[in-house]
Amino acid sequence: MTRVEFSQNDACTRRGFIRGAAAALSASMVPAGLSVADETGLALKASGQQYDFDTGRLRGALRSEGRSLGLIPVVESVGGTPIARAHGLFSHYRLLDAENRYGHGAWDWPSRASLLVDGAVEASWSADETHPFGMSAVYRWSDANTFDVTTSVVPKRDLRRMEVFLASYFEGFPISSVYVQGCPETGGKPGFLEARPSYGVWQMFPRDADAVKVINDTRWQRPPSPVQWKIMPHLAAPLAIRRDPERDLTALVMAPPEDCFAVATPCNEEGHRSLYLSLIGRDLKADQR
Repeated sequence: MTRVEFSQNDACTRRGFIRGAAAALSASMVPAGLSVADETGLALKASGQQYDFDTGRLRGALRSEGRSLGLIPVVESVGGTPIARAHGLFSHYRLLDAENRYGHGAWDWPSRASLLVDGAVEASWSADETHPFGMSAVYRWSDANTFDVTTSVVPKRDLRRMEVFLASYFEGFPISSVYVQGCPETGGKPGFLEARPSYGVWQMFPRDADAVKVINDTRWQRPPSPVQWKIMPHLAAPLAIRRDPERDLTALVMAPPEDCFAVATPCNEEGHRSLYLSLIGRDLKADQR
């Protein structure tokens, strides 16, 4: 599962996690036929081909106009300040393994979606001649400012070093930081390392030495838009931040360490204003989820 949490004046706290857990634990107290998401206003709602939301903190749409995208648009509910841009937040982008890049990205791979009884949405991409695997994603609001995505892949044949590259593009949010192991820049202790331009434009933070081997196996030289990543210090945990000091906003993107082998970002002020999670990164047997 991957997660993004938005905050104002409380960056990098665990408060969103605690509230999300409390909502899950209170499900048994909700009247029959009504989910926690319905009661709290967190349920996604079908609107034509897309799914709208208004959590009281953020509003917008998932899979705008039925496209294979994440959250776009996303704005603050009060004031309408835009949060997402381009292909949105939690967009399944590049699909890679040891030998192949599968299409330009999952954006261009037709998918279908359905609303679940708890107010979440499940999207699915079917295996075809271009994609020797199926993929699914479950999207849900677990709090008014916390959004969760669970991504699954089921290959039709054995795949080596399979990767799902999950992208989030922010409107504003010029300052990017990633949580790294102790290094000279963090005083030898785990801490958030700011993505300064002096380190390079495109920065990749691996989980460990094995992750570096995956990153450097030529997958990033495959067109279109090849990227030369600067390998940065190892992750202390897959946590990354985008900050917007002028608007006093912070977005925290995270994933479980076993699911995410690298975090990537362009340097501060670069125009994409993005954060990326490299998910899976291991061999998969046919029909193994």
